[in-house]
Amino acid sequence: MSAVVDALSWACLLAGGFFCAVGAIGLLRMPDFYTRMHAASVTDTLGAGLILLGLMLQAGPTLVAAKLAMVGLLLFFSAPVAAHALTKAAMTRGLAPKLAESDVSAPAPAFPSPPAPLPGGERGAS
Repeated sequence: MSAVVDALSWACLLAGGFFCAVGAIGLLRMPDFYTRMHAASVTDTLGAGLILLGLMLQAGPTLVAAKLAMVGLLLFFSAPVAAHALTKAAMTRGLAPKLAESDVSAPAPAFPSPPAPLPGGERGAS
């Protein structure tokens, strides 16, 4: 294996490990379920993807690399869907996110006002 591919592989492995560690710290540090889910899903997809890429570079153009690519595609599509399903289930059950005091003081309007009609009968952008 050439030194460049080896160095690139180790860089991917170390970066993937770093992102997985950041995700684990995020699970411990974030205040509520929703921010924990965000930290876990983003870093899980990125960290696992980089680790799999590093392993594919180590394996070279073999059947093992093709299998690792399939596992990577499965993770790339299933991890965000699973995080979305868990978050939607939590919202359905009524789990409220923890908001800062500044977020609660001024509620946003439910719907923006519709744009005013233009002289030709068309609606303009608001």
